[in-house]
Amino acid sequence: MTEERFLGQCLCGAVQFSIQPPTKWCAHCHCSICQRAHGAPLVTWVGVEMPQFALVSDADLRWFKSSSDAKRGFCQRCGSTMFFKSSRWPGEMHVARACISGDIDRSPEGHVFAGARAHWFDFSDELPWKT
Repeated sequence: MTEERFLGQCLCGAVQFSIQPPTKWCAHCHCSICQRAHGAPLVTWVGVEMPQFALVSDADLRWFKSSSDAKRGFCQRCGSTMFFKSSRWPGEMHVARACISGDIDRSPEGHVFAGARAHWFDFSDELPWKT
């Protein structure tokens, strides 16, 4: 593994993390829960194996159970929604791409939950769509 780490934080900087590459994947999620949690038509997530993820500062990190098999991590100070964990993907941390500073080792590779897509938002690219 490379020595370079990807660093990130919430809006106020109270919750900070690092990721040891390589990441597993990067995709745009259009599910209605992500839309409501982030107040946006989609969220770009980066998947990483748990051993490659480290919290640097987490005193203000809180978790919200957003469905029967998933929870979302957010900063209680500034409200930034940053993380997602689910029993559907054991051993993975999903990190909101916008919370990672700078470039990472991959670009978004597709769209997921296309059926819940916000039809009022025109999003045009050549990436594949999955339901």
